[in-house]
Amino acid sequence: MDKSKRPFLKKNKKKRSFRRPLSPIQRDQIHHKNISLISRFISQQGKILPRRVTRLTLKQQRLVTKAIKIARILVLLPFRTNKKKLKRTKPTARTTGLRTRERTKPTARTTGLRTRNK
Repeated sequence: MDKSKRPFLKKNKKKRSFRRPLSPIQRDQIHHKNISLISRFISQQGKILPRRVTRLTLKQQRLVTKAIKIARILVLLPFRTNKKKLKRTKPTARTTGLRTRERTKPTARTTGLRTRNK
């Protein structure tokens, strides 16, 4: 088959490289005592970051997760960090327990009682 009959093939098409970028952990050992390394893989709320964010290999991600959990149990890392403190607002009817609407007369429908017609 002649190449001129296949116009969909382009001659100078660049091939994409599917290589992943190198992992951020090269020679450091993943250990629960290495808090400076482990804390890079925790979000501000204290959650463990996923692999697609950390760019770790599967084996490294498992080791980091295990090290973080052990460090939390040994109180080397907090389980969660709340840096954002809630501010008090003005008390509303909902927070103080006051009712805003006046009650109406109870009826058979609102009390749940059935009425019989004789």
